[in-house]
Amino acid sequence: MFYPAASRQSLRSDSMDKAVIIVAGTGKLARELLGALPGALASAEVIAWADAGKDAGSAIVVHAGSGRELEEIICYCQTTKSTLVELATGSEIEQRGFDFPVVLCPNTNILMLKFMAMLAASGSLFRNYQVSITESHQAEKSSVPGTAVALAQSLGVPSEAIRSIRDPQAQQDDLKIPAEYLARHAFHRIEIEDQVGRVVLETSVFGPAPYAEGLAQIIAAIRSHTLENRRYSVMEFIENGWV
Repeated sequence: MFYPAASRQSLRSDSMDKAVIIVAGTGKLARELLGALPGALASAEVIAWADAGKDAGSAIVVHAGSGRELEEIICYCQTTKSTLVELATGSEIEQRGFDFPVVLCPNTNILMLKFMAMLAASGSLFRNYQVSITESHQAEKSSVPGTAVALAQSLGVPSEAIRSIRDPQAQQDDLKIPAEYLARHAFHRIEIEDQVGRVVLETSVFGPAPYAEGLAQIIAAIRSHTLENRRYSVMEFIENGWV
């Protein structure tokens, strides 16, 4: 049985016009989304995967977990024709085909996504310059730094050349990350140089709120457009002007 819990009272019984958003995962990001999304999505019901019954029906399932429940989630989406939003970087979802919509969102900060879209469109202008990329996240982050890899691809920089910083002292001393955000931040610095000039592009996201707010906008775009049964990159949403 692929459903995450026994059958419960219909999740739509209180409001038939409300969308159901199911957040799968037990880590910090999933907990943050469960706490913040209800306020950002007033017209939707937000529940945890563990609390969703088999009568939930078609929903938007946000996978913010390690992948342990992924096969159950895929089966659920196939049966209910739900849309899956994948937040993990390097997920097997990226390589598989499905008969329901899948949206790959390794980053949900809309401002950052638009910055990435700008570099993807114009990064080739800097291919003949010396380019370095530094990224920093909270110390416990062990997954691939997907945003930094995407930036590197846009600028023609090998992913192995990305400088990753996880030491809190270095984050404070070298990058000037405020102490209160060491446990939750995303920082990227791009340096482009030649013999006579230097350009520095720097991005910083502190705290969890921007991810929930951005995800709320992505979910709103999913609800307002008819998606095909295929994989989408969230960058398509940016390029289409949906967010």
